[in-house]
Amino acid sequence: MNEFVVYILYSEKFHKTYTGFTSSIIERFNSHNKLGTKGHTLKFRPWTVIHVEFFNSKLEAMKREKYFKSGVGRERIQKIINNK
Repeated sequence: MNEFVVYILYSEKFHKTYTGFTSSIIERFNSHNKLGTKGHTLKFRPWTVIHVEFFNSKLEAMKREKYFKSGVGRERIQKIINNK
């Protein structure tokens, strides 16, 4: 059975966040920070992981990712950053 991870990245240098989900967190993090050659996260490196949550289904992970991208979810992310 696959495990899915919702993750929040933070670029302290640019004060930006990125929220995503994956079934392979290490490879995905490396893609955001080192391997990727195109996309939104490329210009805001370096990223640090500030929050992760684990789920048993892709659907659960997708719902949680959507929550973090909502207004209430972005407020929660800001609280995570402030408590860092």
